[in-house]
Amino acid sequence: MTKADSIIKPVYITDTVANDSDDPAIWVNPADPAQSLIIGTDKDQHGGLYVFDIKGKLLKDKTITGLQRPDNVDIEYGLILKGKPTDIAVATERFTHKIRIYSLPDMRPLDKGGIEVFAGQSGENQRDLMGISLYKNKTGKIYAIVGRKSGPTDGTYLWQYLLEDDGTGSVKATLVRKFGAYSGFKEIESIAVDDELGYVYYSDEGKGVRKYYADPEKGNKELAFFATTGFTEDHEGISLYKLTDSTGYILVSDQGANSFQIFPREGEAGNVHAHPLLKKVVVQASHSDGSETISLPLNADFPAGLFIAMSDDKTFHLYRWEDIAGKDLQLRKAH
Repeated sequence: MTKADSIIKPVYITDTVANDSDDPAIWVNPADPAQSLIIGTDKDQHGGLYVFDIKGKLLKDKTITGLQRPDNVDIEYGLILKGKPTDIAVATERFTHKIRIYSLPDMRPLDKGGIEVFAGQSGENQRDLMGISLYKNKTGKIYAIVGRKSGPTDGTYLWQYLLEDDGTGSVKATLVRKFGAYSGFKEIESIAVDDELGYVYYSDEGKGVRKYYADPEKGNKELAFFATTGFTEDHEGISLYKLTDSTGYILVSDQGANSFQIFPREGEAGNVHAHPLLKKVVVQASHSDGSETISLPLNADFPAGLFIAMSDDKTFHLYRWEDIAGKDLQLRKAH
């Protein structure tokens, strides 16, 4: 087998964004998974949130433009607004120092023009937003965990906010904790949360992946620092493929190698915080930054789930999980 043969090819490549693709998220339509949506950021000072169907076709009526360098985006289900559960997409808008919140699937703004975060921080880039991940705990509370271009090395790089109805059907954000070690080497962008197990992972670029409890009440102790060797460049996008509520895989982008390294979500026997390398896959997506994985069956193209990787040609690549798994990894069993 030649190296070219071993490169995994996408089923679809999305339509292009205007400037600079960066990070994708997936909203699974509960009524019809085949009508699910992909939301991808266009990271530019005149950027936006581009919405695609799961064949990669742009949905212009849902796409948001005119944002000031939106970086990362994440999705959560069932935020209670005016007494009703509302699915949301939340993006970081770097140059305004705000998070932007939209309802799904209609992409209606819920933030009254944006919610400022990292208030009171000074110093170069310490309010310039980058990564975000949403966490829904077992009681239904939803939090946003937000990162920035630069920050302190004293264990307070990430800030976590509780998202709630402000009384008018819009969203308000309340700071609940500051946490997260930082090497000081490059920056922290990619953040991913495991809702079921209650963990948050983030890439300390060029160093490794750090793991903490996602629940503020469980404290700020670092639980693991893994993926510290074998990367050619930056550690970037992190995503989870869930086999069950407690097992599966953690995928981390090795940006310089156009590849993803895959680790066990559940850890090892006797140590849930040990995450040894299971497999590396090389993909067609170039210099991939953000990524996302869904393990639910969506349609005939993606019967075992969908893996999305940003590519530096203004697109996002859509892969079958079966092609990522190969003969080495498992597929989620249908319920």
